[in-house]
Amino acid sequence: MSICLAAEVPGNLTSVSDHASEGSECFSPQVTRAILDAACTKAGLNSTGATRIRTGENALYRLANKPIIVRIARSMDYWNEAVNEVHVAQWLASADYPGATVVPDLGQPIEALGHPVTLWLLIPGADAKPQDITRLARLLRQLHSLSPPSDFTLPAYDFTERVIRRLETSLAADNDKSYLLAKFKELDEEVNRLVFPLDKAPVHGDAHIKNVMVIGYNPVLIDFEHVGFGQPEWDLAMTATEYVTARWWLDQQYAAFARTYGFDVTTWSGFDVLRQVHEIKMTTWLMQNISQSREIAEEFAARMQSIRLQQPGPRWKPF
Repeated sequence: MSICLAAEVPGNLTSVSDHASEGSECFSPQVTRAILDAACTKAGLNSTGATRIRTGENALYRLANKPIIVRIARSMDYWNEAVNEVHVAQWLASADYPGATVVPDLGQPIEALGHPVTLWLLIPGADAKPQDITRLARLLRQLHSLSPPSDFTLPAYDFTERVIRRLETSLAADNDKSYLLAKFKELDEEVNRLVFPLDKAPVHGDAHIKNVMVIGYNPVLIDFEHVGFGQPEWDLAMTATEYVTARWWLDQQYAAFARTYGFDVTTWSGFDVLRQVHEIKMTTWLMQNISQSREIAEEFAARMQSIRLQQPGPRWKPF
């Protein structure tokens, strides 16, 4: 069982701010630091001086004395995804695909204090920037062209599981969670009726620019926990939703992305359904951290209004 002391947060911004210091302790820096120490002990590594990079779906730490990144998942519910992530990284390496690499000669994932933990070789590069959007398109085109692995079975891409899990554990107001759940179920039914134009392929499942790093001029894809076998349109619709709804891309940037990949998913009649799914995915990701700050809570509220109204609102703030 993972370490968790959760506090109920009422559904208003004042209360969220007041509870920011006491909110969910399930994934606080203190908790994740203890998990890091336990995992490193099991792996024979030294966690002294490790730096926390960020906390989102996972908590990420960089070790001080070795070029290693440690990823801590939120609970053992994510164990199968962590196992898949390790298998995918090994498969991509064998296929000479430019992807993140797990630390070799370790049995991974590692269970530490009720959390799956994976260890990755540090990528000596920089985070991708907006001008690298065509590099993301090339990485996706290359990924989608790969034959599925022969030594393990890629799971069918599932866009629902993480969202449902987040809604079950979030401290957000019940009326927001119930609305998102009902809407998400409607969209799930609509997805099942879609006729997709592209052939099924390995898909990344979380294909945004922050999951790309650049070494010199060479892009590297990271974060494989959502990788599965499914419709490439899901990966393409991620950037398209960031363009249409979040407004994180300029017209010419998105046009370059679509042109480089060779298909503009926004021209497909089913895009609107995938767009709404991605909006909920992006919002429930943020929802996990609403107790951290007023800024996150306010952005969650703004996104909820946009989703409820299905009208363009203010530009979404990235976190």
